[in-house]
Amino acid sequence: MKLLSPDNWTDYELIDCGNFEKLERIGNYTIIRPEPQALWNKKLTDSEWKKLANARFARDTQKKSYRFGGEENGGWTYFQKFPENSVVNYKYKDISINFKIALTSFGHIGLFPEQAENWKFIIDFYKNTNQNPGKVINLFAYTGGSSLAARASNAEVVHVDAVKQVISWANENMQLSKLDNIRWIVEDAIKYMRREVTRGNKYQGIILDPPAYGRGPAGEKWVLEEGLPELLELSNKISEEENSFLILNMYSLGYSSLVVDNLIDCHFIYKTKETGELFLQSKAGYKLPLGIFGRIIR
Repeated sequence: MKLLSPDNWTDYELIDCGNFEKLERIGNYTIIRPEPQALWNKKLTDSEWKKLANARFARDTQKKSYRFGGEENGGWTYFQKFPENSVVNYKYKDISINFKIALTSFGHIGLFPEQAENWKFIIDFYKNTNQNPGKVINLFAYTGGSSLAARASNAEVVHVDAVKQVISWANENMQLSKLDNIRWIVEDAIKYMRREVTRGNKYQGIILDPPAYGRGPAGEKWVLEEGLPELLELSNKISEEENSFLILNMYSLGYSSLVVDNLIDCHFIYKTKETGELFLQSKAGYKLPLGIFGRIIR
């Protein structure tokens, strides 16, 4: 089991975390957001946090924090100037991708910075294994960090998400990164995967980042523990059997990375596998856990 944290961000920094919140620098601005896993006490004082912060998000309810959906609705309090939109850059080797940052009404900013470890994996797959870029599908793809990493590596990318506004955001990120020709699909992931199996399509790379709960564009219900086995079974059917990769990322409180390890063994034959946990290292010293992952090369 691995513990992975990105170490090459310049436009993002976790400054401190604790008391169910995190203090983050995004480009030239600093924000405070809820963080349900930060059970410990923050290192810096409340006054130090507020002095540094441009804005703070607070939820209207005490519901659990999920990565997608509308259950996090709340509001921002502004202490200092914060632009309506800004852009941050991520660089790894000769790849450079850009993200539009916006403070949404449900607390997201359009970026999950810990996912940079998965972007590195995609980039390294093409650079280190000398694979000719083929087709990559990114499901529950949000604003497209993994899609951008794959497209910047010259792969042919299919980006699938159930929320049209999120796909529009991902398209903006593609343009900001001076990339093109990502195929955008507004669709329920399971339905789309079933059709791909029927069509006999195969992919060199499969990227899965399913939420704990979600809704498709036609109101289809997604529950992680109910839908994940079929999702992996379908992924196996559309995955090229050699010289391909799969990334499974889960942000669901309470699951061990051993769950991912066993699921992969249940559904795939592979050459190499790594499973573990993604975290962000705070400047104050804490390690903030932000999901579990599994990655294989076939």
